[in-house]
Parts: sequence; structure tokens; C-alpha cells
Amino acid sequence: MHCAGLTESAGGCEGARAETGRRETEAQKKPSGSRPGNHKAPEKMGSYSSVQFCGIPQGRGPHAVGCSDMMSDHTVQGSFFRLFYPCVDSDEYEEAVWIPRREYYLGLADTLKLNRTVVDFIFRNYFGSVKCPAKLNAPFKTGEKYPLVIFSHGLGAFRTLYSAVCIGLASQGFVVASVEHRDESASATFYFRERSSADPCEEDEECGPLEEVWMYNKTPKAGEDEFPLRFEQVQKRADECLRALDLMLDLNAGKPVTNALPSNFNWLLLKDSIDVQRVAAAGHSFGAATAIKALGRDPRFRCAVALDAWMFSLRDEIFSAIHQPVLFVNSEKFQWVENVQIMKKMDATRVERKMMTIKGTVHQSFPDFTFLTGYLMGKIFKLKGDIDPYTGMDIIINVTLAFLQRHLGLQKDFNQWDPLIEGEGEFVIPGTNLNLPSTQNDSSK
Repeated sequence: MHCAGLTESAGGCEGARAETGRRETEAQKKPSGSRPGNHKAPEKMGSYSSVQFCGIPQGRGPHAVGCSDMMSDHTVQGSFFRLFYPCVDSDEYEEAVWIPRREYYLGLADTLKLNRTVVDFIFRNYFGSVKCPAKLNAPFKTGEKYPLVIFSHGLGAFRTLYSAVCIGLASQGFVVASVEHRDESASATFYFRERSSADPCEEDEECGPLEEVWMYNKTPKAGEDEFPLRFEQVQKRADECLRALDLMLDLNAGKPVTNALPSNFNWLLLKDSIDVQRVAAAGHSFGAATAIKALGRDPRFRCAVALDAWMFSLRDEIFSAIHQPVLFVNSEKFQWVENVQIMKKMDATRVERKMMTIKGTVHQSFPDFTFLTGYLMGKIFKLKGDIDPYTGMDIIINVTLAFLQRHLGLQKDFNQWDPLIEGEGEFVIPGTNLNLPSTQNDSSK
């Protein structure tokens, strides 16, 4: 994962947002056959437009979005995730801080193999005040049952770095649990342990019975075979996704759940609010492989969406255990032949397995950093592709919604984006853009 950034003045962003709003109004006047996510970029791709780095986009759906953090059981065996959900729209609640703790900056520095002091300074100054458009601990919007998505982050990321994807889904009526993995694949994460008498408090510190323990990204040693580490991690990651699912279903059943984190969010409002028959897994990169692994482990997941999957950690035998539909959404610049060939081992005739590629995208077009960097730094650190990042994110969310409607049996209008699944549209390609040896690449692949 690569990250660095510049900020733009508020004036420039406000003007860009006003222009975006004008385009959305015009789009609403178009015939119903017009599809968001299949429109022309607002500016020439690769331009220096401030539209490209004006912050994490708000959801386009009818629901206001809230978020809250849950850590059940203070130990490393507990479930830890940020929940994104339809909320009661109220000005009483502030938007959530995007990166909530300084330790995450340090973990990103280690992941990037950069100096901690330098990265800490850059991140605190450029990203420290960044918020995501989800209201922290706003009341859950009751009155209907929402489908559930368990989301898995990529290698070197953590639970808040995919806020754009999660908010986009939540605004359309999904509950999304974005898991923070504690298998040493996150750039940083933490748990609590009981404080021992051998660990006295600092003079200016208030001591409680528990103390934080931070874990950082583990990388293979030089010359060491990477596969055993990643294979072990993907097992633990799938376990964590299943634990998150179990916890969400407990909350839906009204069972008491303890949160080790301070929060004034009323988790009891989730009772009878989850559609337990409509559950999906999703993830990016290593998280996409995790979603696939979880699919093979638990039939409660009815389908999966794999965003720019890194398939390295999966053995062939997992594929025969997966009987649910899978959608692969690939970037144009990240994938390579061997990785796509592993994806294609999942091709099936009795269940839908689809692949499409978004033109002009890079691997970091899926996390949030792509919205928070200027053109030059975004290009240098490969956080931006040639497509406007907001256009790219529209496509990512819309094709996901279309696939989830198709395989969760939703009665929504997301099928307006079905052509994206087939790779039909200005910025999409059916299957892969790569030339695969001895393989016919068409929209069914």
C-alpha cells in the first residue's frame, strides 16, 4: 500500500462540489436508461482538476450514514470492526475522524518502510483533520431489515481506509461491518490485556485494569518464502470475518454484547434490523482473497465481491468448496496474468462467476487515499490512475450493488447497473484487459 498526499484549499473543493452537484442535477434529467457509473468523467482524465482530490465522497443513496466501532471481548480473540449503517439524520452528531489514532500513522510508516517521525508529521498535518462523511455514533435507523456485508481490508490497511466503499453501500440501505484484522496484516491495530503489577502506570496516566497493546504489520524476512505467512494469515482473517458475522447476528437476535471501546451508540437498536438471509462478503486485495476464503467456509455468505483480488494466499482446493456467486472487479494497472489465471480457476457453469475491469484504475483506486492527494503526489505514489477517482468509485459501488441485488434477491433498482457486470460502459472492460495464454477472454470470464 502506498500513501502520501497534499491538501487543497476549501474554496477549490467547494467549487468542485458545486460543479459536481450541477452535473448530478443534469444527470437526473436524463432518460432513465442513463446509468451513473457509466457516464463521462467530469474532467478530462488525468487533468489537474480539484474535483479529483476534494475528500471522501458522500454516499449517493437515500439514507444518511452513521458509523460506530465495536470491539467485542478486549482480547485479540474478539471481533473488531467499524460498522457503517443507515442512520437517523441529525446535526447533533459529528462526522467521524478518518484515521482515529496516531499509532495508525506509525504503522503506515512501517508498512511503507519510511521514517516514523517524518510520516507522523506528514500525516498529522495533511490527514489529521480529515473526516469521513459518516456521523459517529448517530442512532441506527430502525423500521426495516437491511442486508449485511462483511468487508475485509487489504494488506497494510485497517478498518477505516475503505470508508468510501462502505459509506456508498450503507447509503443504499446496507449494513457494512468493516473488519480490522489482527493477524499482523493490518498496518496497525490493537487490543487490550489485563494490566499486571509489573507494568506500573506513568505519573500522568490514569490506570485502569486494562492496557492497550498495539500490533503492527508483519513482513517476511529477506529471502524467506512468503506463502506460509500469507496462507496462515488468510485463515485467521476468514475466522475474523466469521466472528464478525456471528456477532452481527447476535446483535440482530437481541443478545447482550459487551463493547470494550467507549461508545454511546445504542447497539440494541440493531435487534431485528438485519436480514439474516441476505449476507455477503466483500474485500480489497488480500481482503478480496479473505472474502473468497470466508465464502468457502460458511454458506451463510450468499455471494462475494472481490475488489482487485490478490489471490496469492489461496490454494486450489478452496475453489471446489465454494458454491456461491463471485464478482471480480479488477483495476487496469495492477493485475498480472498469473493472478488472473487463479481467479479463472473459479469459473463455473452452474453458478455465476463474473469478471470486469475498470479502465484507468490502479490498485489504490479502491481505498480512500485516492481522494485525498493532489495529482502529482497521487501519480508518484500510484494512488491515482488516469480515471477521475470519483467516477471510478461510482463504478465500483454501482457494479457491487447490481451484483448484490442479483444474488441477494433484493427488490431495488440496482439492476439499472447490470450492464457494468458484463463490462459494458465507457470506462469498463468485460473480463480482463490482459492477454491470457490459451484462454478465450469474453464477458463471461
